[in-house]
Amino acid sequence: MTKRTGYDVKDLSLAAQGKLKIEWAAREMKVLAQIRRRFEKEKPLKGIKLASCQHVTSETANLMLTFKAGGAEVLLCASNMLSTQDSVAGSLVKDFNIPVFAVCGENIKTFYKHLNIVADFRPDISVDDGADLVSLIHKTRKSQLKNMLGSSEETTTGIIRLKSMEKDGVLGVPVIAVNDSDTKHMFDNRYGTGQSTIDGILRSTNVLLAGKFFVVCGYGYCGKGLSMRAKGMGAKVIVTEVDPVRALEAGMDGYDVMKIEDAAAIGDIFVTVTGDIDVIDLTHIKKMKSGVIIANSGHFNVEINLAALEKIKKSKRKVGQFVEEYLLPNSKIVYILGEGRLINLVAAEGHPAEVMDMSFANQALAAEYLVKNKGKLENKVYRLPEKLDKEVARLKLKAMGWGLDQLTPEQKKYLSSWQEGT
Repeated sequence: MTKRTGYDVKDLSLAAQGKLKIEWAAREMKVLAQIRRRFEKEKPLKGIKLASCQHVTSETANLMLTFKAGGAEVLLCASNMLSTQDSVAGSLVKDFNIPVFAVCGENIKTFYKHLNIVADFRPDISVDDGADLVSLIHKTRKSQLKNMLGSSEETTTGIIRLKSMEKDGVLGVPVIAVNDSDTKHMFDNRYGTGQSTIDGILRSTNVLLAGKFFVVCGYGYCGKGLSMRAKGMGAKVIVTEVDPVRALEAGMDGYDVMKIEDAAAIGDIFVTVTGDIDVIDLTHIKKMKSGVIIANSGHFNVEINLAALEKIKKSKRKVGQFVEEYLLPNSKIVYILGEGRLINLVAAEGHPAEVMDMSFANQALAAEYLVKNKGKLENKVYRLPEKLDKEVARLKLKAMGWGLDQLTPEQKKYLSSWQEGT
């Protein structure tokens, strides 16, 4: 690990490789590129200190470069201990002079050390993927909140935490819930998570999915995308849910829907995508087949009750780079992928750049929105205005070369009038 003033990355000699990855991702991030060009001219973030706690990937690098193009002073740390692309971290430091504090495989102590370094920056705006940074500031640095313009949040899990803070009356800054934008959750969560999770599982195990019982725990947009991709690979998909409407939707979409305690005895592969704790508990693991594969693609490594599994294990060994084999007292074997962390980022490269293009376009616009509305927003969780959401969609359509019809004046009049009818 390289340790010098101003950054903490694994190896700056990896920078050349990282720069190529950043450039490769940029090819498919055409919406963000348009925003970046505008930012370079208008400098809407001039004088703003912006701290980001996100997965350090080539796509995230392009967002950091967009913030910098807008005039912001930027710092970046990792939101996940295993998802950092070390070459990208090195390139951001060496080639673009952006301080990064992230090393793939860092321990929990180093993770929080990096988080605190970034918080020491006293940012005007924080950009989170899981609300770790803004939560730390609330817990240990409340005095900083009064000088912050606000924060933006990338994930469902983070927004749940922040809305809980709002409900309890402790949220100290306005927050833009980027995940609530249609051009984020309908595409990033569904098409990004769906594809990248399958990618992570296959890179970890090289297992054949066709014919396997593939259990998806949770049928939000992430679960929908994962179920769709697993079915496309020939798997027999089972969905478990706690929400009756989503469970009904899964059934109507053609999947078997059952309680997880019933699915436990059937499934060959289990993936959690809920954002909640102990979705797969020890009682479920005990019912599973020997050789079962379990992974998480929700957010934090809490969806699988690994602590309980650790207590009863007879032995544990690493059988692959991202595969741990647990031998249970009854001689059953359980395989846990990626230490229960996000398998699509731990073992693969996360979402494709095409969908992150829209997600990060929303993040860039959220930062600009916070600056433009300084002093006008209450300490609440806000959705980015629909106008901006639709603008991202229009820009993406144009970038993809896809057409979009427009209403005629007569059609607009008809839709806005109650006097027209049968």
